Amino acid sequence: MKIEHFKKTSELHIKLSGELDERFSAYVRISIDSLIDSGQFSKLYIDMSELTFMDSTGIGVLIGRYKRLKPRGIPIYLQSPTPSVDRVLGLSGIYEIMYKAV
Repeated sequence: MKIEHFKKTSELHIKLSGELDERFSAYVRISIDSLIDSGQFSKLYIDMSELTFMDSTGIGVLIGRYKRLKPRGIPIYLQSPTPSVDRVLGLSGIYEIMYKAV
């Protein structure tokens, strides 16, 4: 699992590459939480264009970040999920609480 990030104006952009499963979920959660705690931003974008696999623990990581940001009014945008990841996201219902960025 590889995590890259950059800040653009008031947006935090995070790119996930590899597999977001039980093996890497704690690492991803801790990494994203560290980025969330380290600065001011009004939107979070998560680029999933290089995420090859995600299971229910990955959904849990996303929901946990949503619960941290919702009280602050910060939306999460999921960008370019691969077809297999998009299917998991769609079946989970996560697009009802997070946005699919085009």
